[in-house]
Amino acid sequence: MSSTRIRRHVNAPRASVYRALLDERSVTAWRVPDGMTSHVHVFDPREGGSVRISLTYDAPTETGKTTAQTDTYHGRFVKLVPDEQVVEVVEFETEDPALRGEMTITITLSDAEGGTDLLAVHEGLPSGVPPADNETGWRMSLAKLAALVEAV
Repeated sequence: MSSTRIRRHVNAPRASVYRALLDERSVTAWRVPDGMTSHVHVFDPREGGSVRISLTYDAPTETGKTTAQTDTYHGRFVKLVPDEQVVEVVEFETEDPALRGEMTITITLSDAEGGTDLLAVHEGLPSGVPPADNETGWRMSLAKLAALVEAV
């Protein structure tokens, strides 16, 4: 199992970034790589609360993890520290053993000059998920998060 670590500076206060991490409408807008659309099925942002999201490719593909076009994952919020940290455990809904297994996503926020430094750590990537692809998708998503909260 591998992991990815991504740092991103966001020109917005920690409280604004934290709210966007736990707001269903915001998550639908930012937590999706380029070339995909997001559908939030379940989103209960509290410790122990559930999450279930589908990401669907805009162009025809056979690379989806759940179906040919879609990656669906579900999980739960494990730890929420207001304005500081969000920890989730998620797993893909798939029949492919190379894509199975729980992954831990930890997003930590800290004050920085002009805004917030964000560290996103994605641990326990299944063997079928190349770390470089995971990192690329997260960088795209975090750019959308920054644009969302910086626009306010």
